[in-house]
Amino acid sequence: MVTIYPVKDIRFRISVVGRGATSGGAFMDVVGMESFSITFDNGVDEWNPLDSRGWVRRMVTSKSMTVSLAGKRVTHCFGNDYVAGLAYQSGQGAATILLVEFPNGDELSMPCIVNVTACGGGNGDEVAVLEFDCLSDGLPRYTRWDGGNPVAAAAAMDLGGEADVSN
Repeated sequence: MVTIYPVKDIRFRISVVGRGATSGGAFMDVVGMESFSITFDNGVDEWNPLDSRGWVRRMVTSKSMTVSLAGKRVTHCFGNDYVAGLAYQSGQGAATILLVEFPNGDELSMPCIVNVTACGGGNGDEVAVLEFDCLSDGLPRYTRWDGGNPVAAAAAMDLGGEADVSN
């Protein structure tokens, strides 16, 4: 079955206790976001074997993911306040977990480093901005759901709902 849904129905939640999150109560909504993107960066190794007659061979050897969000600074929203506060953190202080919940029940859980790129600026007649990138820091997990039942995310994956995106 093909699932089509509007972007506005995607939910973003962030662990407000950093990487120590073990339950849903540690995750808060990041509200006020107007746009987002998910991008991938692949490390590609290439070589020129003699038997390829000059044609380059390539293999993806590493991956990273970035979830970029841009919106408004909403005070007294735990998730939004937490992200805004990360603008002043460094090292492990900027490490947390991002959850992206899709309308069809799929979920992306990504350990990440939060890079706040804009917080609080704008013109006098505008609402202050909050823009940030969540940069993957380790192996993310993608869970597919079909009507509340976990399903395989790839043909080679066992039933159980989690996809190992390491390969």
